[in-house]
Amino acid sequence: MPTFILAPRYRLDDETPWLEGIDPLRNYWLRVNGEISLTIPIGGAMVGTQAQWQQSIKQLRSLEEGQRMVIERPAGELVIQCVGINCYAIVTTINDAPVWHLFDQESIESLLMTSHPDWVCAPEHINLGRQLLAKSLGLVAA
Repeated sequence: MPTFILAPRYRLDDETPWLEGIDPLRNYWLRVNGEISLTIPIGGAMVGTQAQWQQSIKQLRSLEEGQRMVIERPAGELVIQCVGINCYAIVTTINDAPVWHLFDQESIESLLMTSHPDWVCAPEHINLGRQLLAKSLGLVAA
């Protein structure tokens, strides 16, 4: 069976909300193509120091078409690929199918801003982290 790759694209000024939130562990909760029923967590950028944070922003800005950057996380890595001018991809898998989530530069930089060591998630987004923890433990989230 041929591979079918989806490529939803996200911009900060989209009419359809695509960012559900960012939990305390910096997971980006995206509504794929704005679909509430298809909200997924993607392990986002997390750094330990302000210098590392600045380096990740500079590295993103220096990417050229075809280049990628890898940000290590405690439970994996975040890979950001430069697809072209003002187009970046985070590659994930949904229902065993590869999905390239496409972002413009402003959107991907906004996500990377949350990796700053002093960043704190919105209080209402703490429950997103609880949902992920409950799912990993096989429990029903309250």
